[in-house]
Amino acid sequence: MTYFEAIILAIIEGLTEFLPVSSTGHMIIGTALMGLEPSDFVKLFTIVIQLGTILSVLVLYWKRFFRSVDFYFKLVVAAIPASILGVAFNDYIDDLLESPLTVAIMLVIGGIILLFVDRWFNKPTVEDSDNISYKKAFIIGWYQCLALIPGTSRSASTIVGGMTQSLTRKAAAEFSFFLAIPMMLGASVLKLYKFLKAGHTLTSEEVNLLVVGNVIGFVVAIIAIKTFIGILTKYGFKAFGWYRIVVGLVIIVMLLSGHSLQII
Repeated sequence: MTYFEAIILAIIEGLTEFLPVSSTGHMIIGTALMGLEPSDFVKLFTIVIQLGTILSVLVLYWKRFFRSVDFYFKLVVAAIPASILGVAFNDYIDDLLESPLTVAIMLVIGGIILLFVDRWFNKPTVEDSDNISYKKAFIIGWYQCLALIPGTSRSASTIVGGMTQSLTRKAAAEFSFFLAIPMMLGASVLKLYKFLKAGHTLTSEEVNLLVVGNVIGFVVAIIAIKTFIGILTKYGFKAFGWYRIVVGLVIIVMLLSGHSLQII
């Protein structure tokens, strides 16, 4: 992996992690377009640079983390379902991470759902994510499990899950941001542990690539979060839905017609 490739992937991660368009799916597409082999380090890189995007949430919403200890427990409860299923099906998920076709199909399916979600859940009663109950948090956690399929989008599944529990779009999005912290931190630690346990070591250049990736991802994610909240509050999900459908269909057509995604 070159520094150019690392920067491109970090920008993709920062832009898409908190948008309902699937960051994992875009990372898979990005590596395919650049012709990057799915080596153990490349797989590690695409997960561990999520730490930079986690930090962006902590910086933007740091005051929220001092309101109540109770809120932390709600995040833990919401994180339980995906944590259990993620560990149980980790190897199967790793195989799916190498499938651009799976990503494309899920982009289209998720996009269609986003076209109608504003109409389905248009009577929210919870305007602050701090006020959700443990039951609602747990249910949102089950929606998050859908994101174990690459291309689904953790952000989309948890935001839609929040809207099914009567949260406003903004409140659902913010809870999704907070919920990303334990999930992404856990995924990064687990991936790094498995990488080292398999006998791999990080070279000084690979460490530098991870540092660069996290810094770029952090900066881009801050911009993306602020922009996303504004768009979501004003216009809803339709634009993201159409984007997913178009990107997914283009990739499906390319793959089924025998064309390679590689452009670099």
